[in-house]
Amino acid sequence: MKIVFATANRGKLREAAEILGPGFELLSPAELGIDGEVEETGATLKENSLIKARHIHALTDLACFADDTGLEVDALGGAPGIYSARYAGEGHDSEANMAKLLSELGRLGPDSGRRARFRTVVTLIVDGKEHFFDGTLEGRIAVERSGRGGFGYDPVFIPDAAELAAAGICDVPAGGPTLADLPEEAKNAISHRGKAVRAMAAFLLHLA
Repeated sequence: MKIVFATANRGKLREAAEILGPGFELLSPAELGIDGEVEETGATLKENSLIKARHIHALTDLACFADDTGLEVDALGGAPGIYSARYAGEGHDSEANMAKLLSELGRLGPDSGRRARFRTVVTLIVDGKEHFFDGTLEGRIAVERSGRGGFGYDPVFIPDAAELAAAGICDVPAGGPTLADLPEEAKNAISHRGKAVRAMAAFLLHLA
């Protein structure tokens, strides 16, 4: 099945292709000659995901999906949330975003807690109908970056032990690995986006 993922993020494209598998021909907007990104004016992850999916569907009339993902840190009142990609300012600079996050938590002190979660909402448009799929990954924010894999906030996010166990990872160091420390296959097995995209793939296979 041919389907467009409404993103310019290569990390997201690679991750989605791994999860969807060979039954899907995953296309990016760039491959279809579509440049630029639509402005995300929604107040929620679902609204922003829907805005991006509708934009690509209007331009291509192909089955497409979009995601919006937010990192929610309890000690920061749920921030950065829908502003995760531009937490340190416009430009989607992951290093600057992580630096700001660690700095903000550092200012709160060691007793503030570092509980956090990733949330993803995927909007799928197929046969003119809109469908939504959610995924959540619980964990905490590390004190410093670790790992060379992944993208975005992955080097500072440590999944809960229960989440890691779901991927068959039980023997972990006391500090726990970050998402960036995990092999791609293990990360995809537990990731927020992985959960949402797998739910979408199961839905599409059922339609077929």
